[in-house]
Amino acid sequence: MKIEALTLPEVLLITPARHGDARGFFSESWNQKTLQNAGVNLPVFVQDNHSMSHKVGILRGLHYQSPPFAQGKLVRCGRGCLFDVAVDVRTGSPTYGKWVGAELSYENGRQLWVPPGFLHGFVTRTPDTEIIYKCTAHYDRESDGGVLWNSLGIDWGIDNPILSEKDEKLPEFANWASPFQFGAV
Repeated sequence: MKIEALTLPEVLLITPARHGDARGFFSESWNQKTLQNAGVNLPVFVQDNHSMSHKVGILRGLHYQSPPFAQGKLVRCGRGCLFDVAVDVRTGSPTYGKWVGAELSYENGRQLWVPPGFLHGFVTRTPDTEIIYKCTAHYDRESDGGVLWNSLGIDWGIDNPILSEKDEKLPEFANWASPFQFGAV
């Protein structure tokens, strides 16, 4: 398993090994022991989510769940291709407001670890893209929130994404108060 720290060091790009032949491949997409042996200790996961986006250019995010239901997410692409983004929104963090993104696809098998205290979002690059992710906390409707997709200078690679009504109405980053504190999540 290949593990890379990105420009935001808490965000990890994880690429599990694939063992293939003429039939296809086998991969351990999650192995706690392998990660621990590599010095990576992720929290316990309590929920798995699976999302399908039928069209290119569907943007979901930037989302979070506030404490005490803050979620860390281990994100991968089950089919298709997406650009996945994490934004540090922990007040007091030296990287507050900074973002990092990675292309996740069925072909490359990469996964992105998005820790609690980070916004998360993605945009689809191919039709019928599936995103699958493990969460460290259960979903809580009252803790659900987000920030407007284009208010942080993120290069999504698209000008006019397809958004949900909810995501169109999210506050701009400059007008939003983060519920996260550096060192507290």
